[in-house]
Amino acid sequence: MSLRLELDGPTARLLVDRPDKRGAFTLAMWRQLPQLLEEAAALPDLRLLVVQSAQPGGAFCAGADIAELLANKDDAGWLAANQAAINRAQHDLTRFPLPTIAYVEGDAVGGGCGLALACDLRIATTAARFGITPARLGLVYPLHDVKLLVDLVGPGQARRLLYSGQLLDAGEAHRIGLVEMLAGGPSCIQEAIISASRHSTRALKGFVRRVQDGQGADDAETLAIFADAFSGADFAEGTAAFTEKRAPRFRA
Repeated sequence: MSLRLELDGPTARLLVDRPDKRGAFTLAMWRQLPQLLEEAAALPDLRLLVVQSAQPGGAFCAGADIAELLANKDDAGWLAANQAAINRAQHDLTRFPLPTIAYVEGDAVGGGCGLALACDLRIATTAARFGITPARLGLVYPLHDVKLLVDLVGPGQARRLLYSGQLLDAGEAHRIGLVEMLAGGPSCIQEAIISASRHSTRALKGFVRRVQDGQGADDAETLAIFADAFSGADFAEGTAAFTEKRAPRFRA
């Protein structure tokens, strides 16, 4: 396997470790990703997941392993299994319960760009490049991932990326909203996220997902989540810290 988790206090790093193939994903890797996400989500003290290359400065992910794809292109069973594995991995990453960051130092292309799209935030170095290239191979992109792209950059820029298959440098990706921040590492926002209330970030992530899935008004469940926070331990600690002019110390 070419994926692994590394823990650093309240942060987990999901590392893509396949430098000889520029991080290209195999079927086995797509299948492994949900397992690692489940393992990370079960960690009681976790506050943030960062997806990145295991090699500093290396490609984030070059997309699908084309050699494996070509070797199995006439195997309908393999193709169906591969599609199902990609769809599940992207679905589970998008809906990971805690904040996620894609930290991109090199190329994020095709399915690799999809991995970045599935994270909550994208932070890139100036050496990063982004592209969605299925049209150059006579293929299409999963509808789930097209929606992530349209939600992020709008339909016009999404069409530009999908139709042309062009690679964008980090500056252009930032300009159109594909990347939220240009920085030399996730530390530019990492500390702020992990020091915030885990209860709040988890609930707020769920609210954003509801909006992206089409919900535009409160229901009984969202009203209860909002109201219950006022009786929670994190609200008590947050307000105490505010009045005492100190940093809050939220429990996991």
